[in-house]
Amino acid sequence: MHPSVAQVIEIHSAAGRRFEAGGVRSFVREQGEGAGVVLLHGVPSSSFLYRKLLPELADQGTRAVAFDFPGLGLADRPTDFDYSWSGLARWTADAIDALELDRFHLVVHDIGGPIGFEWAIRNPDRVHSLTALNTFVDVAAFHRPWTMQPFSIRGIGELWLASMRPLPMSELLYLQTIADRAATPRHELYAYYYLLKRVDRGRAFLDIMRGFELTAEKQRFFYEGLANRDYPARIIWGERDPVLGLDRLAAVQEALGVDDPLLLPAKHFLQEDQAPAVAQAIGDQVAPLG
Repeated sequence: MHPSVAQVIEIHSAAGRRFEAGGVRSFVREQGEGAGVVLLHGVPSSSFLYRKLLPELADQGTRAVAFDFPGLGLADRPTDFDYSWSGLARWTADAIDALELDRFHLVVHDIGGPIGFEWAIRNPDRVHSLTALNTFVDVAAFHRPWTMQPFSIRGIGELWLASMRPLPMSELLYLQTIADRAATPRHELYAYYYLLKRVDRGRAFLDIMRGFELTAEKQRFFYEGLANRDYPARIIWGERDPVLGLDRLAAVQEALGVDDPLLLPAKHFLQEDQAPAVAQAIGDQVAPLG
């Protein structure tokens, strides 16, 4: 690992702390004081994705919290864990209790959407508001992008992941996730690679990729549960996202009943090159609700 990449990961690690939930040790970063804002990540990322957003949200007068799901980032990667969305949602409930979070504003991204939606539907009295960032809800119709599809296939996924190196992965991230390359130096993208493959060479990540619950039953659960909520929702979307495009946006709008999404000149990782705009929009949602 190049020293600059190691330093990026060391700075990230030093900015947070370890905690235990549901028998799994994980990692959390917290910043600021005020109304709680919990930020759920997706794949192939971790709380590292929110490192630019946390101080921006703290400046908005909130307590911003981002933790790692088991199997990703600096969290443990147990072999006997349920890495399905339902399993990760159950663990999220344990993490929220372990971090002593009562009622808060929930922000979801990527598969953090299905995971967070499930937790929110089962715990509506603990949600002040919901903000969706480039995620999906029409899971029965969802197809993994070509860069992610191989990971879901046993044997092929192991070979695909083993062949992946920092440079080509960083190029894929630039291509699909970051519109403004100047916002994120390459060595910071290398950190995504090492955080993904640390300890287990990405075995748990493969389990997560194979745990997608792409069923009509799960989709009905999301649509019905979100339609019955009594808290407000907002959508902030990177409009140049080649991973989750405008068709996914339309489905999220329908499920949440949101007519006016905020479209930003970003791709899938809008947290990387649009952090101030994203934080301002979340702050605008949080401020009147407290």
